[in-house]
Amino acid sequence: MLDLNWGLVLLLVCTASVGFAMLYSAAGGSLEPWASRQMMRFAIGLCVTFAIAMVDIRFWRRYAYLAYAVALVLLIAVEVMGVVGMGARRWVDLGLFQLQPSEVMKIALMLALARYFHGLSMEDIGRIRWLAVPAALMFAPAVLVLRQPDLGTALMLIASGVIILFVAGVRWWMFAIAGGLAAAVIPIGYQFLHDYQRDRILTFLNPESDPLGAGYHIMQSKIALGSGGIFGKGFIQGTQSHLNFLPEMNTDFIFTMLAEEFGMVGGLALFALYFLIFAYGYAISLRSRNHFGRLLGMGITGIFFLYVFINAAMVMGLVPVVGVPLPLISYGGTSMMTLLVGFGLLMSVWIHRDVEIPRKSQDDL
Repeated sequence: MLDLNWGLVLLLVCTASVGFAMLYSAAGGSLEPWASRQMMRFAIGLCVTFAIAMVDIRFWRRYAYLAYAVALVLLIAVEVMGVVGMGARRWVDLGLFQLQPSEVMKIALMLALARYFHGLSMEDIGRIRWLAVPAALMFAPAVLVLRQPDLGTALMLIASGVIILFVAGVRWWMFAIAGGLAAAVIPIGYQFLHDYQRDRILTFLNPESDPLGAGYHIMQSKIALGSGGIFGKGFIQGTQSHLNFLPEMNTDFIFTMLAEEFGMVGGLALFALYFLIFAYGYAISLRSRNHFGRLLGMGITGIFFLYVFINAAMVMGLVPVVGVPLPLISYGGTSMMTLLVGFGLLMSVWIHRDVEIPRKSQDDL
């Protein structure tokens, strides 16, 4: 336990504590129903983080493909016996709790891609034929998630995979070709979007076109952000949130409530905590002497960055509303546990940073 990166642990606790405070505020000054449950989940999740961190990094490399296979089976199970909520089929009922497999897949995908590229030489990475496997690893779960439907998570899976490809050393021209192909199929893909997904895109381009309908969320979010000013209105004093103008204030739009109550200063303070977590993540990754640890650490940190960037940009109206939670702040069980599992793997990279793993092993593809 002494080998844990306690600086990172402290940052996680501080950031989660901000979330507890905002959930307390969202309930009008009460620990129920959100803050108390979030505290319990974080405490359990932190114990899971410590347990994962102590496991040898070679264990996670050895069973990376198995973790991916389990996550993929869970995504298929959503198609067969998934639980429907808010018009989407995204959860599997495991009795004691409901699991969102798409969140599990984010971590499993990082493990699988890190193991695959760990076993390749730089010459192999430069050849297109060796990219067929990582492409399949990325797009198979993305297609299943799109069917739920969950466009935001599907795009996050692909984006997080691209981070691993970039860190692994995939050539720039390959990204350029892939980007060109993606741009070419956008008009075709738009035709297959659900009506509510098209509405989100159109609302993003012109939210004032339907201020009481599709544009209501983002319009109220912008009003709340602006009304907070420099120093905010004070803890539990936000008017947009506590007068029920601000929707989903305990989940997707919790940053808006924080900015209204603590102003620009409070928002920048939270971003400072996030920046320090990013810095720790990348420093730990670069410190690893084995390639698998570097790739896995970069992937986990990249996922965390995507969570923060997309949620913050979403509530500011810079990207369409896609339902991505603010990490360690928004209320939610699966997303909280997924992040803490990811940080457990990151700390495993730190603890076993001096472990050397040959790039070519018998159990590598």
